[in-house]
Amino acid sequence: MNQPIRRALRRQHGVMLLEALIGILIFSVGILAMVGMQAAAFSASADAKSRSEAAAFANQIISEIWMAVDRTSDATLITSLNNFQLNTGGSDCAFSGGMADASNTVLSNWVSEVTDSSTGLLGATASMQQIAVSTADLNRVTVTVCWKAPQDARSRKHQVISYVY
Repeated sequence: MNQPIRRALRRQHGVMLLEALIGILIFSVGILAMVGMQAAAFSASADAKSRSEAAAFANQIISEIWMAVDRTSDATLITSLNNFQLNTGGSDCAFSGGMADASNTVLSNWVSEVTDSSTGLLGATASMQQIAVSTADLNRVTVTVCWKAPQDARSRKHQVISYVY
């Protein structure tokens, strides 16, 4: 009777070790999954931060345009609005043309804020920002704010349209 018990015990040698290794493997996979989820959440949080900053910059320049335009007559309003145009040529965040009025300090300060490496948008350059004015279309002002984070394959953009009266 002792013989069958010994034979059964001999077959069981190492099974406990195998169970422990499988348990460690399952635990490790769970930990790695949690780390992956944390990384994805951090990336999504950084993207949301960039989008909210872009929206704030677009709203800031629209507010400043509203405050700075000369409304003494329709002609001065049109001239004043046109002085806020920036990089009217190009497309898809690769704009060209520069500032319509180089002496426009409101516009140059805004571009400096957006492109500042410490407080602005990540990867934003002056040629990636656009302000297009269409006085023929009810004084429509279209602000396009672009940026490109290091992990992005292409530029991201936020566009706001406003009408200035």
